[in-house]
Amino acid sequence: MSDVIDKDTARDEVVRAADELFYARGVQAVGMDAVRERSGVSLKRIYSLFASKDELIVAVLRHRVGVWDTGLAAAARKANTPRERILAIFDFLDSWFREPDFRGCAFIKTHGEMGAISTAVAKVVRQQKETFQEYVATLVAEAGEPPELAPQLAILAEGAQVTAAISGKPDAAGHARAAAEALLGADAAH
Repeated sequence: MSDVIDKDTARDEVVRAADELFYARGVQAVGMDAVRERSGVSLKRIYSLFASKDELIVAVLRHRVGVWDTGLAAAARKANTPRERILAIFDFLDSWFREPDFRGCAFIKTHGEMGAISTAVAKVVRQQKETFQEYVATLVAEAGEPPELAPQLAILAEGAQVTAAISGKPDAAGHARAAAEALLGADAAH
């Protein structure tokens, strides 16, 4: 069956299956046979689409970038002011942390497993983190806040992800949001 579906569909099926498996179990614990079984795409076809497991991991991370960016954009659309768009980051995190399959940040997890041994993986993770920091910096500028606030807010969001994943408690997003409000309020007091 997998040999009759077009290349893009097969690629999407493999990435989706690998994403689910890697996120649930970790990238090193998942073999290509498990990806084959979950996706329904033959191993031969998988290797014709991805020359190596590292290449598949990079494709999964790029897919995750799209999911992350879409989630942030949806949260920002609900906000009316630049300040509310900043705080919407933490509302997005709160919603994500409450999903039953939440296991933490796929980028942080994958970097922890593969960052030291795969330059391609490390590069994609760094790009995602830099892009997020740039997004926050744009929101901070739009809100008329000082630029040094941007990395502080980004660190709050990153820390909330790690805390929620390790503690298993979604309230990390609310705590980070309160800290962000305090930072935004502290600037207004000066």
